[in-house]
Amino acid sequence: MLPSRTACDWSLLSDDAQVELAREAMRRAAETIARHAELLADEIDSGAIADRGGPEALRLLARMVRLSGRDSEAPAGSA
Repeated sequence: MLPSRTACDWSLLSDDAQVELAREAMRRAAETIARHAELLADEIDSGAIADRGGPEALRLLARMVRLSGRDSEAPAGSA
């Protein structure tokens, strides 16, 4: 644990804080997946990895991950 940060039990966080943290974690995970897919596609394009039709599939995956992440940005709750 970093000395400058204090530990916080998840259950002590408000519901809104839990939702916000979970959304941010999912957004970061989706961006990491998309970035890695694009990097792998670039490696295939540069010839470092054999091309078997992967670059376009990986770019499609990256785009789909990013687009699906936008749906989770809608406000949560009830009216």
